[in-house]
Amino acid sequence: MDYRLTDEQELFVKGVRDLMERENWEAYFAECDETSTYPERFVKELAEMGIDSLLLPEEHDGFDAGLTTLAVIWEELGRLGAPTYVLYQLAGFTTVLREGTEEQIDKIMSLRGTGKQMWNSAITEPGAGSDVGSLTTNYLRKDGKIYLNGSKCFITSAAGCPFLVVMARDASSDTPVFSEFFVDMTKPGIKLSKLPKLGLKMDSCCEVTFTDVELEEKDFFGTEGNGFNRVKEEFDMERFLVACTNYGTAYCAFEDAAKYANQRVQFGQAIGRTQLIQEKFAHMAIRLSNMKNMIYHVAWKADNGMMTSGDAAMCKFYCANAAFEVVDSAMQVLGGYAIAGEHRISRFWRDLRVDRVSGGSDEMQILTLGRAVLKEYR
Repeated sequence: MDYRLTDEQELFVKGVRDLMERENWEAYFAECDETSTYPERFVKELAEMGIDSLLLPEEHDGFDAGLTTLAVIWEELGRLGAPTYVLYQLAGFTTVLREGTEEQIDKIMSLRGTGKQMWNSAITEPGAGSDVGSLTTNYLRKDGKIYLNGSKCFITSAAGCPFLVVMARDASSDTPVFSEFFVDMTKPGIKLSKLPKLGLKMDSCCEVTFTDVELEEKDFFGTEGNGFNRVKEEFDMERFLVACTNYGTAYCAFEDAAKYANQRVQFGQAIGRTQLIQEKFAHMAIRLSNMKNMIYHVAWKADNGMMTSGDAAMCKFYCANAAFEVVDSAMQVLGGYAIAGEHRISRFWRDLRVDRVSGGSDEMQILTLGRAVLKEYR
């Protein structure tokens, strides 16, 4: 593949570098991680650069740039230490344009350029994770209204989003019918409980309970009964974005460790001159190269309408695990500074461990990929 950047991509990369050099963002990120605070000020800076308009079509004043350009930007941001996992919602504009009503689109588009969180999906429940078909949250029509009841858990961004797209089962149907609703989080009957997390702490994770939340027909998100099909496409995008984030994070850890290995002197020489340390960097470099090739190949396929669920699952599984191995090796190189100090690499390690579960567990990615591979030979 041709990895040379286009003029537009070069401008975005330059903008990212200028932003990251403008101040000590690491101190800000560390504070946000420590306090579990969404880094809105940083995201607003990116939005003002147009990052939240990357995938929007030109008729909405977007760049219609595609996933290859997004991968370029995510790589540079990650390499410079930015927590790109907080940017997943910026790709959500296209979903709302495709599925939302005019009113729903207007509500989300009004948040464009602000850096504020917009919306996220609420699917997982206490008894339904990978097995989405066992969801029990339900909706029932009564007296011209629709009433939503149930409980969701591990819902990312729930504490900061003004809207959640909630999947629920039709309580009046004998056969499973799953639909989604565009829910205003200020409605009566909604209770939020924040959950502590090992990593990815700059974005909230909540249990959300719905008790007779009153909705209307206009609050359906997309077509009634099409919940599964809509979510499947969103999962593919989310998994690709997770892979991009993991790669960028690993790249940053690799470079931090390489600089340290060339400066840290033990037994009269830099530790980077010892064979055991060199072996670690050889394996880290191989994993980084594999991640980049996989991500850019899948991005190219997506931009040409060929990406499959198997591609997204492969990216997510491989990059989450390979990045974790790179960061773990980098921590070993940094030694006590990574464990007892305030180096960002310890944050990376915690974040990456979460990504092997969130957005679809390793095991589900393997199943999805295995089925997709065998399907090609039927």
